[in-house]
Amino acid sequence: MGDTDRDKFVRLATKRVSNALKAMQLIGNLANRSNYDYTDADVQKIFKALHDELNASKKKFDLAQKRNGKGVGFTLE
Repeated sequence: MGDTDRDKFVRLATKRVSNALKAMQLIGNLANRSNYDYTDADVQKIFKALHDELNASKKKFDLAQKRNGKGVGFTLE
């Protein structure tokens, strides 16, 4: 295929983020009370799970930046 690492990242990120956004839109459709029965606790569990996973993904990017020398380093001076 001959893709560079950047090409692969852009291709996969575009597809995966688009899929995630579509899935989030579908989750939003569950708010229609005329079609679904749910509690406030159900809604809180859904958004906690989404929030937790988003934070875990962000931490992976943050750690990768630190490993590449773009984060805060340690020095005694």
